[in-house]
Amino acid sequence: MLIGIGATAVMDAWLLLLKHLGVPTLNFAFIGRWVGHLFRGQLAHAAIAKAVPIRGELAWGWLTHYAVGVAFATALVGLQGADWVRSPTLLPALAVGVCTVAAPLLVMQPAMGSGFAASRTPTPLKNCLRSLANHTVFGFGLYLSALAIALISR
Repeated sequence: MLIGIGATAVMDAWLLLLKHLGVPTLNFAFIGRWVGHLFRGQLAHAAIAKAVPIRGELAWGWLTHYAVGVAFATALVGLQGADWVRSPTLLPALAVGVCTVAAPLLVMQPAMGSGFAASRTPTPLKNCLRSLANHTVFGFGLYLSALAIALISR
């Protein structure tokens, strides 16, 4: 759980830096809006920004963001085992981080109205590359978090 929280926080620091540099980043309220509508039985939207707002959507968005980060970290630990947690290496964490880009490209973006791999946006390739960069940073965060936990626990 701590690895996932730490990795997600690293990704958030990256997104904050991008935002400071003027690079558009995801509005987590839209994730919360999508999740809120999921609970009401609606999976897909033509444009999530135009969907009816959900009470507490920003909080739901952040909660979902961190829950997914923890789930991805759990998958990494499940694949690599306890030995990796005791002595983490970069490659598995980076590989899992890169693979997690499938979630926004194949699930979130289509469900929110942006199409598969952001195909319905004005700059699909640019958006895909941004997603890949963000999830690569998440992979580094998985490694750094696991390394910090391993060092502290020694």
